[in-house]
Amino acid sequence: MQFVLTGYLIDTAVRELRRGSETVAVEPQVLDLLIYLVENRDRVVSKDELIASVWGGRIASDASVSSRIYAARQALGDNGRDQKLIRTIARQGHRFVGAVDTRPACDARATPAAVPSAGAPREMSRPAASTLDRPVLAVLPFVNMSGDPEQEYFSDGISEDIITALSKLRWFFVIARHSSSAYKGKAVHIRQVAEELGAGYVLEGSVRTAGDRVHVTAKLNDGATGGRLWAERYDRTLSDVFAGQDEITAAIVAAIEPPLYAAENFRARRKPADSMGAWDLVMRALSHFWRLRPQDNAAAQALLEKAIAIDPGCGRAHGVLAASHTVGAYMGWTDVAASGPIAERAAAAAVDADREDPWAQHALACVHLLKRRFEDSLAAFERALRLNPNFVRAQAIQGLALAYVGDWKRAIEAARSSLRLSPRDPSAALCYGVESYARFVGGDYREALRLAREAVRLRGDYTGGHRLLTAAAAMAGEADVAHAALQALRRVQPGISLAWIAEHMPIGQAAELVHYVGGFRRAGLE
Repeated sequence: MQFVLTGYLIDTAVRELRRGSETVAVEPQVLDLLIYLVENRDRVVSKDELIASVWGGRIASDASVSSRIYAARQALGDNGRDQKLIRTIARQGHRFVGAVDTRPACDARATPAAVPSAGAPREMSRPAASTLDRPVLAVLPFVNMSGDPEQEYFSDGISEDIITALSKLRWFFVIARHSSSAYKGKAVHIRQVAEELGAGYVLEGSVRTAGDRVHVTAKLNDGATGGRLWAERYDRTLSDVFAGQDEITAAIVAAIEPPLYAAENFRARRKPADSMGAWDLVMRALSHFWRLRPQDNAAAQALLEKAIAIDPGCGRAHGVLAASHTVGAYMGWTDVAASGPIAERAAAAAVDADREDPWAQHALACVHLLKRRFEDSLAAFERALRLNPNFVRAQAIQGLALAYVGDWKRAIEAARSSLRLSPRDPSAALCYGVESYARFVGGDYREALRLAREAVRLRGDYTGGHRLLTAAAAMAGEADVAHAALQALRRVQPGISLAWIAEHMPIGQAAELVHYVGGFRRAGLE
């Protein structure tokens, strides 16, 4: 059955929500809830009925139900204030109130995607990975190792949630759940799966529960060779099953992004220079972008400009280009007056190309921050993190924006959260730097000094880390450390001065700017 809503279509046969020709990424449980509400749109559905039907009778808190209702509204462009489609009736439940038309799933107008049978995964309509401009990832059903069939729901839930979360990243394709689930319970070789599904990468895993403990392993494999790119084990106490599932999903999704980027960069470097497409150039640019050095930042920009020349509609290239120009201005490598307008144009182009791309919203947030438009910056960071809650860099720089407006406690939590998500992320030095600055704002100079040292250890040319090391050491009374740090800072940012800091650091509160400049003055900067 297909339900035609205003601007959307729900196809229950292939379990997809579409907006026009695009598939909307939505968690399986949220889609179940949405389908149930639409099917029962002639009445109010109580919370208990939703739990019995959508959660299968498992225990679910009011917060869990509310979060799924919120997600269903978001997927349809609705919200809790307007409630144009999903209405909450106080003390009774929820009802779908939007206009709905129904038609059979075979209706040609909908052009539903072909669904392979469990025994014939080769008959997919998806092209082979080599014909796509972006990588393809397949997530195999996680294996229930508990020996208890009752625990199957947890391993299935982890697999489905990972597929849903990865689908939101938009920089690679994720094989649909109904295709990868054909391999559930089967012993297959990674290369076979990759070939049959047209996937360049395959994620597999297992789940073992024992009492209130759960042990999850996840492994990312190269589809062409079967070689392992990344593996990790997660051990958690399950005081709340759904919270534990969400936490593990977030950790896995955040952790596999860096090795995927690295693998794609390696593939791009093996291609002849004259055969690289826009996507290859973006991957190569990102490998430079993460290094936080002026020469690498310039190299990244050159590659991104080539990518845009090949494909002017490549939103990711515009987004990374905007971010690189804001980084150059913030670090003092380039003049703000020159870099600012370039960054603003690139961010606007990224949003025009794909406003649902987290990198586009992140780029916009960075430009707003550079321009001291703090409310706009924080709002754009929120949008980026709604699109990809596991976006480590966006979460870290959101913390920096919070610290710049004086909200240093929330800034510390943002920095710590980003580091917890992916401790080996290329942005780890930035995470330490953000928390260092937040601690400086809060007056904890010793901790700010320790964190700045770690940031500089991870990225020796990280200008922001050197600035924090200098100011924090001076305020902590470590005169010799501050003097040495200032000398190192002058090597990575030769034009640094009190006037540059006062003019270019986007600090939102006058008293805090005086406080920050005071640290440099104590260190001997003029």
